[in-house]
Amino acid sequence: ARRFLILPRYAYGEVFQSRLFVAFFTFCFLSSFIALLLIYLHHNVSALKFMNLPLEKLREVMPIDGKFFHRFLWAQTQLGFLLVLFVGPSLVAPDLRNNGLALYLARPFSRAEYVLGKLTVLVGFLSLVTWIPGLVLFGFQASLAGWSWTIQNLSIAWAIVAGSWVWILYLSLLALTVSAWVKWRPVARGALLVLFFAGRAVAEVLENVMGARWARMFDGVEAILQVFASLFGIQRDSTLSPGLAWVSLLGGIALFLLLLSRRLKAYEVVR
Repeated sequence: ARRFLILPRYAYGEVFQSRLFVAFFTFCFLSSFIALLLIYLHHNVSALKFMNLPLEKLREVMPIDGKFFHRFLWAQTQLGFLLVLFVGPSLVAPDLRNNGLALYLARPFSRAEYVLGKLTVLVGFLSLVTWIPGLVLFGFQASLAGWSWTIQNLSIAWAIVAGSWVWILYLSLLALTVSAWVKWRPVARGALLVLFFAGRAVAEVLENVMGARWARMFDGVEAILQVFASLFGIQRDSTLSPGLAWVSLLGGIALFLLLLSRRLKAYEVVR
């Protein structure tokens, strides 16, 4: 049952050989440290007096509420996209380019296990910079603010987990799909950028020409923004409803899985 973990083990070892990646991955935790410090200052009067910063002013400028965690999570998803842009295109393409997939599937190793193993690489990185530090921050705030605040804001913890996971699955499967269909790493990175942001241009054209509000479903960025806003109870001026945003993201996940299943085969017929 744990055979698929072989793939992420070797992938992590290869990725962390890059000093540039290690430096950037470390940088991804800077915002978590800043958020942790802000939460601490909200509950430490002596530290605020030392910094000559009134508590009322801090709570007015930066309250610890749903918007605080929403801003933090959205910032982390942007960093996560850069992580995926670095790691994702090199996960599947080398196996297809060098006919390595046939060697995997010639052993007691299914296509589902192969996809799960590659997906675990991206899920691990994205989890470490999104919902895991988000829950740590929530737990830290809850420990300082008490049970009353915790019970009133449990929906924030759910929003952190649900929003992070739908984003992680959407982005990770998109990266694996691009890596499977585009075998050269630099081209795959460019294709991932284009596909991720081209949806907004397509949606705007369809919306302006046809006047169809559902056209925004093609915009993955707008969909995840709307899902995040709905989970954290924030109002956004968007033509895409939260329901259609969920349909867009879940439909994208299903489409990426379909494309992966069609691409990943034990052999390839060359014409």
